[in-house]
Amino acid sequence: MRAHRGIALATTGLAAALALTGCATDPAAEEGTLTVYIGRDEALVGPLIERFEEESGIDVEARYAATPELAALLLEEGDRTPAQVFLSQDAGALGALADAGLEATIPAELADLIPDGFTSQDDSWIGVTGRARVIAYDGEQLAEADVPDTVDALTGEEWKGEVAFAPGNASFQAFVTALRVLEGEDAAAEWVAGMAANDPELTENNLATLDLVNNGQVQLGLINHYYWYRQAAEVGADNMRAQLKFLPGDPGGIVNVTGAAILKNAADDPEARAFVEFLVSEEAQRYFVEETFEYPLLPGIDAPEGLPALESLVNPGLDLSDLESVGESQRLLADNGLI
Repeated sequence: MRAHRGIALATTGLAAALALTGCATDPAAEEGTLTVYIGRDEALVGPLIERFEEESGIDVEARYAATPELAALLLEEGDRTPAQVFLSQDAGALGALADAGLEATIPAELADLIPDGFTSQDDSWIGVTGRARVIAYDGEQLAEADVPDTVDALTGEEWKGEVAFAPGNASFQAFVTALRVLEGEDAAAEWVAGMAANDPELTENNLATLDLVNNGQVQLGLINHYYWYRQAAEVGADNMRAQLKFLPGDPGGIVNVTGAAILKNAADDPEARAFVEFLVSEEAQRYFVEETFEYPLLPGIDAPEGLPALESLVNPGLDLSDLESVGESQRLLADNGLI
């Protein structure tokens, strides 16, 4: 297998969390400042955070890192964390923190805004946006019909050295968790081992994966859908060598959500509540549609043009609460030398 970067594949889990503790385990946040741990790309959500600050008058101390790193950090910090809100790239990390008793209950009037199936069952966190896992393929080398309808086929000899993905990314790890839930532990272990043996291109993130496909360096890449749509908006869809194939019903095509949790130490904090309320407001939901091309979860907001209906992609056999065992998926990936 080949790694592209500067990628630090060992940055997931507790080791990365401990690396961050020097700047993140200070005493409680300074009064008047809302401390938010953000497991999303600053380029994606930074402008929205600034908009919240301007409209609310609340100063946000945003600490950005990969979702797995921040989740591990929060587990290490426990009640000592300075964070008041956690904005996560996927549901699995939020579920793990809820299991550890680190999340406060989202007020019912907020929790009820997001439909069942796209948020937590116990109101420990709230869904913010939806994203579909897809296969990006080289449109100059392949027709859509040539691209497998299932990720199970990617371990085949014909795809040796032709598949890229970001194993340290929270969304990829959530997919592996979904694979374990939907197809069983043995099948998932066999798939991960098969992929590791099939000379994959390992990248740091979804964008790097898409770039490899778009540059013709690999034929296939496993990414979230919105990375393609963002790049197409910048350069024009007609100029995209990479194309997308959605996989409805397949573990490789799951719909995951970004979500937010108010941490236990901020259960009664009005600033934390105001921030979460803003994330599911019409304004913020439209921002995600127009700027990041994600599915809005607030009813009444149209999805980005050209996307399949969200309901057509949801796997009825998967409950997002099932993704909380992401730690076991990380161990599986590590055992096969992928992280």
